[in-house]
Amino acid sequence: MLNRYPFWKYLIILGVTTLGLIYAAPNLYTPDPAIQISGQSAAMEINDQLLNQANKALKENGIEYFGEQANGKNALIRLRSADDQLTAKQVLTETLGYNYVVALSQAPTTPEWLRAWGAEPMKKGLDLAGGVHFLLEVDTPKAIAKRMETNVAEIKSQLRKAKIRYQSVKLGRDNVIIARFRTEEARNDATAVVRNNFQNMQRFVDQDESGTWVLRVEMTEAGIKEIEDYAVNQNLTTLRNRVNELGVSEPIVQKQGRSRIVVELPGVQDTAEAKRIIGKTANLEFRLEARPEASVATKESFGYRSERDQQIWGNAFLEKKIVITGDHVSGAQASFDTQTSQPQVNINLDSKGGQKMHRNTRNNVGRRLGVLFIEQKTQVKYVTNEQGEKEPEYTQVEERKIISLATIQSGLGVQFRITGLDSPAEASELALLLRSGALAAPMYFAEERTIGPSLGAENIKLGVTSVQIGLALVVIFMLVYYRAFGIFANIALSLNLVLLVAAMSILGATLTLPGIAGIVLTVGMAVDANVLVFSRIKEELANGLPPQTAINAGYDRAFTTILDANITTLIVAVILYAIGSGPVQGFAVTLSIGIVTSMFTAIMGTRALVNLAIGGRKIQKLWI
Repeated sequence: MLNRYPFWKYLIILGVTTLGLIYAAPNLYTPDPAIQISGQSAAMEINDQLLNQANKALKENGIEYFGEQANGKNALIRLRSADDQLTAKQVLTETLGYNYVVALSQAPTTPEWLRAWGAEPMKKGLDLAGGVHFLLEVDTPKAIAKRMETNVAEIKSQLRKAKIRYQSVKLGRDNVIIARFRTEEARNDATAVVRNNFQNMQRFVDQDESGTWVLRVEMTEAGIKEIEDYAVNQNLTTLRNRVNELGVSEPIVQKQGRSRIVVELPGVQDTAEAKRIIGKTANLEFRLEARPEASVATKESFGYRSERDQQIWGNAFLEKKIVITGDHVSGAQASFDTQTSQPQVNINLDSKGGQKMHRNTRNNVGRRLGVLFIEQKTQVKYVTNEQGEKEPEYTQVEERKIISLATIQSGLGVQFRITGLDSPAEASELALLLRSGALAAPMYFAEERTIGPSLGAENIKLGVTSVQIGLALVVIFMLVYYRAFGIFANIALSLNLVLLVAAMSILGATLTLPGIAGIVLTVGMAVDANVLVFSRIKEELANGLPPQTAINAGYDRAFTTILDANITTLIVAVILYAIGSGPVQGFAVTLSIGIVTSMFTAIMGTRALVNLAIGGRKIQKLWI
């Protein structure tokens, strides 16, 4: 009896091996430290003129760079040294101004022929290759002020409902609501209304010198804490949604202290895009266009976000009264107008927002409805501290511009569309921001830096060394104990590591330090199947079977045992991934991929090598 594979099986093994080598190869190329530049808006163009301005600034400050390129959406400048990244970011931020996002990045060095195959290096976690760290400060005082403005409107509504006449209800300094009444009785009735309807408000009553009866209302400490927690938690949820939209693997988005949020993005390629989307506070307000006879007190003037529309139409007046805000948006999708082929955003509102929109538009058919885009931008400038070092100083800049002002043809409901956008990129960005949720309060970047290996270079070195030692011990054991068959097993083991790295690169899995532990375990498990097969072959030889028959019986009879053992381990790995997080998931991913590749290399790989080496010859004795 001879052991031979059909030709198609050899082709499959050769094809898988070739693809494994191609998709594992990019991991041999170390990325360059780089700076990435993009606009605050996706519609902004990054051209060669801007790139030349950036290059000039870097030259003047003695920062070495190379390989600069601009593609319209962003520009990438490679640096000679990673130590120059922070300095280069500071120089370019000061030079270009706050309308541009300057972010730290890693520029891939994968050869073009590998990229043509879609081959990219696998992502590494923060504990191995670092990434980008953002510390964002939530402007909780603004959230409190916004809530108090809402409370003013609610108090007025409740007083009118209770038929209590008041002179005025206004928000004063230090977020204190001041309500004035002509009589003490009206003031006392109003106090009861506030007490019954606003649990987190404390009340103070007095009489001013003009004889007006005054009710002062301010938020309790518990109420302030509740608003702050809501604002931070809502922003936390929104940031997680935005990071998920960016497709970043295994990000860290968590609360720090009372009003700060930490965002860590491992292995991010487009850091400028990440920074712009994460840091942008954007919301919508839908307002009717003010009537010509409306008083100045009831309307506001706004410019258009589009430079083209601004030049054509100039400023427009909208009513101060808000129909609905972006908080009522439940879904948003970018698309194109079928008639004009212009970009647009299809909006879905929640039921409450749909009712408000329908009520306001059905009675105003023929008037124009404006969509006001409210954007919080972070302006940074570098100031010299007492030690003579430059440090960033952040300022919040609010921009309110009209993106659409269209005539109402009929009453709008829960579904409608926003037109008047400059580009498909702007439509996609607006849809993303609306889809991921509104921020409860503005945020600004308090800190940005690159992350080095969080567990320390020594720990990483030990992790890599553990793989090398484990691999070496396994190779030596297989050679000493199984001789020629040990060589086949070691070749298959090397192929298994190549396929493991290739599979992680193709799937976009992130390699972490626990993932290295999974590789160490995979090294042992990869030869475990060979040990079962070789032991079975030795048993068959001891039972008197000829060598070729013993080889065939060994592989056939050990297969069921190998399959059962690996499936049970794979089930455990899937459970770990499902219920675990962070490092546990990293370990589970590596282990799962390793199980699949090891079964292929241990069963098909070694069998092919054995068949090629001795399967076609008559032999009297096996060196095993």
